[in-house]
Amino acid sequence: MDIVFWILIFLGTFSAMEFMAWFTHKYIMHGFLWSLHKDHHHKDHGSWWERNDFFFIFYAAVSIGCFVGWQYYGFWAGLPIGLGIFAYGITYFFVHDIFIHQRFKLFRNANNWYARGIRRAHKIHHKHLGKDKGECFGMLVPPLKYFKK
Repeated sequence: MDIVFWILIFLGTFSAMEFMAWFTHKYIMHGFLWSLHKDHHHKDHGSWWERNDFFFIFYAAVSIGCFVGWQYYGFWAGLPIGLGIFAYGITYFFVHDIFIHQRFKLFRNANNWYARGIRRAHKIHHKHLGKDKGECFGMLVPPLKYFKK
């Protein structure tokens, strides 16, 4: 029975991370930590690394903290929560950093309805170079209006 709870918690955590991506992006990245996120919108540097990548480190630390809580402190839900955060992070990295921003030159020719919708939504967001007025949404499920043919 534990495995059923772990799977449900994993899936719930993975799904909740889409909300967290939206919330963090709208209120933190485009809010009081714009100084870290700004270089993601303004490519005024020659580095592969962006200050924006510190957000990845934060969520990795939260995931690792869940694993530590599970392994050493008896927090039984720490494993599925940590795995859910980790799985979302891997998915986000593939969709956002590899597919959309081409930090690694993979999936360049993907042209199905989902790929077009994700690219269109992200392009609209990046049209706004400032802190304000940019539409913010989760990464995996942007608003349906971007999936029009």
